[in-house]
Amino acid sequence: MPNHTPVASLSPNEPDNLGLSSLRTQRLMDVLQREVDRGYIPGAVVMLARHGSVALHAAVGQSDPAACVPMRTSDIFRIYSMTKPVVSVAAMMLVEQGRVMLNEPVATYLPEFANQQLAVETPQGVELHPVSQSATVQDLLRHTAGLTYEFMGTAHVQRLYAKAQIGSRARSNAEFSQTLAPMPLLHAPGTQWAYSRATDVLGRLVEVITGQSLGVHLKQTVFDPLGMVDTGFSVPEEDHHRIAEPFAHDPDGGIPLRVLNPREVPAMEAGGGGLMSTTSDYARFLQCLLNRGELDGTRLLGSHTVDFMTADHLGDIPSKEDLLPPGHGFGLGFAVRTQLGVSTMPGSVGTYHWGGIAGTTFFVDPVEDFFGILMTQAPNQRDPIRNLFRNLAYATLVD
Repeated sequence: MPNHTPVASLSPNEPDNLGLSSLRTQRLMDVLQREVDRGYIPGAVVMLARHGSVALHAAVGQSDPAACVPMRTSDIFRIYSMTKPVVSVAAMMLVEQGRVMLNEPVATYLPEFANQQLAVETPQGVELHPVSQSATVQDLLRHTAGLTYEFMGTAHVQRLYAKAQIGSRARSNAEFSQTLAPMPLLHAPGTQWAYSRATDVLGRLVEVITGQSLGVHLKQTVFDPLGMVDTGFSVPEEDHHRIAEPFAHDPDGGIPLRVLNPREVPAMEAGGGGLMSTTSDYARFLQCLLNRGELDGTRLLGSHTVDFMTADHLGDIPSKEDLLPPGHGFGLGFAVRTQLGVSTMPGSVGTYHWGGIAGTTFFVDPVEDFFGILMTQAPNQRDPIRNLFRNLAYATLVD
C-alpha cells in the first residue's frame, strides 16, 4: 500500500504535473460534450484528482434542461447509492469506538429483526422457513443479509416490498425498520451477495446506537469534520437554484423520469440512497479514504480500518447480479477489484467504486493515488455513461 501525503485542500494543478495528459483530459470533456449535444444526457460535472491535487474539475451541458440553465461545477446532485459508502464509514467509526461489533446479529441492536424467516417459492406456493443463522452487522455492510430491493425483480419478497412501498420517504427510519423487519428474506443470511436495503437498515442501526437522527450524526461526525458543506438529505431553499435536474422524459424510451425531490425534508433519511452532494464535497470524502482515513488533520478512521473496508469481504459467497462486475468482490460499502483483467472496466487491483441510480459514480485507485467522480442526472443512461467515463478517465494516465 503506497504512502499518501495528506494534502490540505485538494488544490488545482495542471494534469501534466500529476502524470495525466492535458490533451486526454480535454478529450474526456469533449466526449461528454458529444453526449450532451446528441441529447443523451442533460449535463455532467467531472472531477479527476491525483496525488492529492485536482487535475480536472469541469462541467458540460445543462443543470436544468427545462429552463436551459448551464451546468456549474458547484451544482448539487441526488447521489442515491453513493450515500452507502458514507453511512458505512459512519458505522465503522462506531466499530472503532467499541460501540458495535461486526459479528453481532443485527437483532442485538434492532430487536425487530429477531426470528427472521426465509421465503422459499415452490410449485405449491411460498413456504417460510426459520433462518439457520442470523444476519450480522457485517452482512448489512456487505449486502449478504438476505434483503433485497423491490425494483430488482418480481420474487415474492420483492413484491412484498413494493406493496408496502418500503422506499417511501414519508416513514421515519424507525418506522421503516419496523415495517421491513417482519418481511421474509430472499436469501439465507451469509449465503448470497444481493444488492439491497441493507444500508437503510444500517442507517437505523446507527441511529439506535448514537441516539441521534442519521442526518444529525453524519453532519457532526463526517460532513462538518471534512468540510462537506453542501451534503445532506435535503437542499436548503437558498440553494434550490443549484439542484441538477434530469430530462423530463427519458431520451431513449420517452417515459417520464421520476427522481426524489431534494427540496422536501424527508421523514426517512435513507442510509442507502438519500443524500444530495456536490463533486467538491464528495471529493473530500474520497480523498479522506485515499489518505487512509485522514484529511486536513482530521482523522475519521484508522488506516487499517480503511484497508479492511476496501478489501473483499465476500470470498466464496456468490453473486448472481450484474451490479457486481466480473473480477470484483465487495467490501464494507464498496465494490472492490480483485483481478486486473476480467472486467470490461479498467482499474488496478484494489480499486473500489460505486454509483447512484440517477447517474453519479466514483472510483478510487490506491495504486495510482487517483480518484474520479462523475455526476449527472440521467437515470436510464447511467451504465453506458459510467463505463465511458471510466475508460476515458484511465486513458488520461500517462506515467
